Amino acid sequence: MSDAQATPPRDKPWLFRTYAGHSTAKASNALYRSNLSKGQTGLSVAFDLPTQTGYDSDHELSKGEVGKVGVPVCHLGDMRMLFDQIPLEQMNTSMTINATAPWLLALYIAVAEEQGADVGKLSGTVQNDLIKEYLSRGTYICPPEPSMRMITDVAAYTREHLPKWNPMNVCSYHLQEAGATPEQELAFALATACAVLDDLKGKVPQEHFPQMVGRISFFVNAGIRFVTEMCKMRAFVDLWDEICRDRYGIEDAKFRRFRYGVQVNSLGLTEQQPENNVYRILLEALAVTLSKKARCRALQLPAWNEALGLPRPWDQQWSLRLQQVLAYETDLLEYDDLFDENPAIERKVAALMAGAREELARIDDMGGAVKAIEYMKARLVEANAARIAGIESGTTAVVGVNRYTSTEPSPLTTGEDTIMVCDPAAEADQIARLQAWRDARDRDAVRAALDGLREAARSGANVMPASIVAAKAGVTTGEWGEAVRAAFGQYRGPTGVSSAPSNRTEGLEPVREAVDAVSAKLGRRLKFLVGKPGLDGHSNGAEQIAARARDCGMEICYEGIRLTPAEIVAAVREEAAHVVGLSILSGSHMPLMEELMQRLRDEGLGDVPVIVGGIIPEEDAARLRAMGVAQVYTPKDFQLNRIMLDIVALVDPAPLAAE
Repeated sequence: MSDAQATPPRDKPWLFRTYAGHSTAKASNALYRSNLSKGQTGLSVAFDLPTQTGYDSDHELSKGEVGKVGVPVCHLGDMRMLFDQIPLEQMNTSMTINATAPWLLALYIAVAEEQGADVGKLSGTVQNDLIKEYLSRGTYICPPEPSMRMITDVAAYTREHLPKWNPMNVCSYHLQEAGATPEQELAFALATACAVLDDLKGKVPQEHFPQMVGRISFFVNAGIRFVTEMCKMRAFVDLWDEICRDRYGIEDAKFRRFRYGVQVNSLGLTEQQPENNVYRILLEALAVTLSKKARCRALQLPAWNEALGLPRPWDQQWSLRLQQVLAYETDLLEYDDLFDENPAIERKVAALMAGAREELARIDDMGGAVKAIEYMKARLVEANAARIAGIESGTTAVVGVNRYTSTEPSPLTTGEDTIMVCDPAAEADQIARLQAWRDARDRDAVRAALDGLREAARSGANVMPASIVAAKAGVTTGEWGEAVRAAFGQYRGPTGVSSAPSNRTEGLEPVREAVDAVSAKLGRRLKFLVGKPGLDGHSNGAEQIAARARDCGMEICYEGIRLTPAEIVAAVREEAAHVVGLSILSGSHMPLMEELMQRLRDEGLGDVPVIVGGIIPEEDAARLRAMGVAQVYTPKDFQLNRIMLDIVALVDPAPLAAE
């Protein structure tokens, strides 16, 4: 037998992606073309927070956020620059965009038409999942009902005009980042998909509904317990087939196929001994590639140093090479599913499916995912609290964090330039080009396009055609966002932190005694104000700090996300807070804290101690302390009770005379 006959045929590998975008459209375009030249086979675009939340780069809330966690796209010119020399008709592009998904897709279509592309051949995905934004990520704009309407507007439009496009990417990734158990991740994601399909049924012809079910895709997380994660993916496959068949009557098996992409877990990446993250990323990648039945269609891997800051191009290349070694050097793609008829796997999959069905039934009883947002948010906060408590107590082992913490100095993190720093001039450059764009456009065309968009929103018409007209007329992201805010209203999501303390007592007694003692000295209960300035909506850490402080006996004031420095200072005065805790994960800590600390001093509140948490390099931490910040915490500070005792010490007045 020849070697050719002995070698089994290999499956095609998944799409290789790297989640990327920063500073400006021009810089991001150069990065994309470099990554494609290295063997990346699909694009995954990260947008900055102003773009995600519908603000222009020069809006008050955008200060310090421009280009930090992704690329700023304010208008057609930015989108044109972002995809310069990248033929969109040949590309598979994933855009991590939600509240402004109709707008960014409209800009993408406009650029494709400029390139001469056949729009019907465009392939890719807009995430377009607002429910998980209310639960875990915070880049929503409008209330749930109009948000659902815009999700299905995009889906209905793509059915007619972009048949290869995935109009909605149900995103369970951020649910796990917020602490979801595997059962919760399965149930909450599937409940979201059901809510979308229930709404979409009234917007597409009945005969086309099965094809639209087949266009729904998923974006999931793969954590370090890779056997459980692999079983979770097999459970996803079976549950989705069951829902499509039994709930929606989809007979054709190809439309019931569970299609998903993955970014493996960033929550478990550690600041301590970050070189260990390489092993974690590999094991997590195996969870979504080993089982042929449940193998991902696209995979993007974080970089080993994301807990430290913005990865460099070399760091992203390292993650890409990991995928390529796995796909091309191993024999993984040469075999049928390795786990079929494995009794241990079958038991675990069955248990996960049973737990997910229970949660799904509970959510259905509440009226579906849109109605159950507060319930799901509270469940995530509870699950995350249990996860953190396990790490604190040591029952959950994290190598380099709570076990085997002694270490040699890492050559990967010594010296300068170990992480990438955004060009400090990029924000000014972006704003200058935005102003020039506004000055050069046809104002009458912009006015007419915005009138058409507002009318579509008010009348119930599909917002996509009007959005595309607006894109071509030169409307900006902020103007589009303002139009939908005016039509549908703004929304402040639930925090998931109730006022009632939890039943948790383990390890809290000494902290409670300290809180009671200092409260007695203060003459009232120690009041802790927790806030998130700027546009960063990743509130998991802030929620856990607020919940733990509440359980320790402090009075908590926590109003959630997206607050201006002025609003936080006003709350400090109104609430007469003893201490302020601020969470900033987007890298915008320096400009936001400079403004906030100055406002506190101007208001005569400079004596109120301020603590800050986030992904903050040590040199920035030193600058924050120099401007008066009392304490700086980063992901390595996982002992929440220690933080609580620090807070007590900060506000402890002079000892009582009797002592």
